[in-house]
Amino acid sequence: MTGSILIIDDDPVQRRLVEAVVTRCGHGALTAENGRLGLECLQAARAGEIEAVVLDLAMPEMTGIEVLEAMGRAGITTPVIVQTAQGTIDTAVSAMRLGAFDFVVKPVGPDRLKGAVEAAIKFGALAGKARTRKSGPGAERRIGLDEIGASPAMQRTAALARKAAATDMPILIEGETGVGKEVLARAIRAAGPRAGKPFVTVNCGAIPENLVESILFGHEKGAFTGATEKHLGKFLEADGGTLFLDEVGELPPEAQVKLLRAIQEGEVDPVGARHTIKVDVRLISATNRDLAKRMAEGLFREDLYYRLNVLAIPVPPLRARTSEIAELAGIFVDQARSAAQIGVSGLSKDALKLLAAYDWPGNIRQLQNVIFRAAVLAEGDRLEVSDFAQIASEIGTIRPAEPPRADVPSHVVEVPAQVSETIDEMSLPLLDSRGEMRSLAELERETIQAAIDHYDGRLSEVARRLGIGRSTLYRKLKEMGIDADEGRVGRLAS
Repeated sequence: MTGSILIIDDDPVQRRLVEAVVTRCGHGALTAENGRLGLECLQAARAGEIEAVVLDLAMPEMTGIEVLEAMGRAGITTPVIVQTAQGTIDTAVSAMRLGAFDFVVKPVGPDRLKGAVEAAIKFGALAGKARTRKSGPGAERRIGLDEIGASPAMQRTAALARKAAATDMPILIEGETGVGKEVLARAIRAAGPRAGKPFVTVNCGAIPENLVESILFGHEKGAFTGATEKHLGKFLEADGGTLFLDEVGELPPEAQVKLLRAIQEGEVDPVGARHTIKVDVRLISATNRDLAKRMAEGLFREDLYYRLNVLAIPVPPLRARTSEIAELAGIFVDQARSAAQIGVSGLSKDALKLLAAYDWPGNIRQLQNVIFRAAVLAEGDRLEVSDFAQIASEIGTIRPAEPPRADVPSHVVEVPAQVSETIDEMSLPLLDSRGEMRSLAELERETIQAAIDHYDGRLSEVARRLGIGRSTLYRKLKEMGIDADEGRVGRLAS
């Protein structure tokens, strides 16, 4: 008997339709009428009980995007197929960046849904085997500071890390989600005097607020309802070694106070204990937030910020070190081949060019997931452009140029009459009212807005015509304060 498919959708008719397809394929079906109940079902499920999830994106109370974010924080790796309406493809792309396995557009045909479910189950099974092998004795390969990246940007990071490794000072690693902050923290620990001691990680963003103190500092048996036995806590587990606090900016205020005391005094106060306990830990924290901004907003303690930020080490995003993509892709193919025992041996040149052209908003973690997914589902022994259809669709297809007409010189571009009439009003002046050159940022802003107006808010066409990836366009829209809503874009915020 195969495992079950969890269907999360607030529409009862849609739930029944998907359930019918799933059961005809020989799978059990579980249903949840909203995102909160679906997430609870995932959290309560035993290993292998739920093989895949079919998740609606547009739901009240808790959207599909919020479900994916919560799954990521909780470390739930069950493959997810998202369902979206035709007008919300951009939202589906956001879901893919959060780790969704595939997306289907409503109304989805039975064959398309069946194929997506079967592929997700295959991917989930092989990914599970890969995680099992990776967690086995001696299976995890440690990356040293000399291997964290050959680009100039990463070499600057490595130089700072080497200096930090020789000390015991607290370190704050800053960078976007997925850039490899934990990998860097492990490399720092391996290069320092605590190399052979414990390395304990805590994802501060995934801990329920009412359990933060217990998980960090421990508790005594009977300290609260459900405390049926004594728990040491992460500080004591890391005693003598290194404690890595990932996403430290997510800690609630009460936990920040206790963390500050533990750092200042070198001791922890377990919940329900009568005495404090001395601890000796090297503290490395990481964040994808702007902690200085959160401190100014009163969301993060100023005294704790300066205790953690004795030495800040920034990790650049993958788009700032694209020269590393080919090497990283090769490493991830090797890992997938070894872990899942598949026949893929590498990537074609065209596939590498495609990956290098993408913006990678999810950084190295996204690249690793994309490579593993492609390697598991690939039919041939090398990954081709066709194995990265989702990446190609985000970048946009570049149409081949038409050959020049014989009666038109090659350096002349013909402009249709109806377009040429509006050229003057769309031209951007290079000089301001004082006769000075305008900034590139200002010109770029107006160019993007003009393209959006000209192509009637069709963002795929805007990105293609401007020669940039759609993910790059979305990032620029956000930075510039341009509103995007289901492919229709409003005017610039003044």
